[in-house]
Amino acid sequence: MLPVSFAQHVHFLPEVLFRTVGDEAVLLNLKTEKYLGLDPVGTRIWEVLERSPTIQAAYDELAGEYAVEPERLRIDLEGFIGQIVDQGLAELTQAAAA
Repeated sequence: MLPVSFAQHVHFLPEVLFRTVGDEAVLLNLKTEKYLGLDPVGTRIWEVLERSPTIQAAYDELAGEYAVEPERLRIDLEGFIGQIVDQGLAELTQAAAA
């Protein structure tokens, strides 16, 4: 798994389809046909990452929403990002300068 810097941005690839089904979601890469099902928490993480300028901003927002130990959230967020990057659903980029 790639090292994740919380100063980076998660860029969602244009060929990835995101569809919600109730409170869950499915991601499908139309080019590779790889897909990933997300539970409600994974769906929320995707939604927050999608609009956040940095992983740190997403982490801060999620920390305010979930009653979880900060280190546990960091580990889970890194794992989620690693999974979607490894499956070709997103890539890490440098955050845009403010």
